Amino acid sequence: MTLYEITDNYKAVLEMAQNPDIDEQAIKDTLEAIQGDIKEKADGYAKVIKELDGETDKLTAEIKRLTDRKNTIQNNIAYMKQSLKEAMTSTGNLKFRTDLFSFNIQKNPPALIVDNEETIPSEYLIPQEPKIDKKAIIDFLKNGNKVPYAHIEQSEGVRIR
Repeated sequence: MTLYEITDNYKAVLEMAQNPDIDEQAIKDTLEAIQGDIKEKADGYAKVIKELDGETDKLTAEIKRLTDRKNTIQNNIAYMKQSLKEAMTSTGNLKFRTDLFSFNIQKNPPALIVDNEETIPSEYLIPQEPKIDKKAIIDFLKNGNKVPYAHIEQSEGVRIR
């Protein structure tokens, strides 16, 4: 159910924009084919944009819910494995079979625990390309400074309220 009354032309655009199998050019062609003056088109665009915004908000919430659920399940798996390991160790049953599964306690691959990163020799460090601190440069340029390696451009975008 849509928040706004959307004409058939824009309903088609909305459905296309929601379908990952539809390419961007098809959406552009459909938008260009819709007749009307700029104000009518702007209202149609805005209705579709608001519907898509609402859908992305719902998807973001669903992604968070599913991620939380996944983490809960993974934590429960880890707890159950640890609990089973403790039971096997305390009873001395380190290796056995049942009708369905085989169980044994084995060593995991060695894990490195770094105690002090600053004392690690350089041959064990991976060199990395420096990253540009764009925010710092923007702040510097906003204060009236000029540099030969960067400048600020002010773009424009449509705001729909």
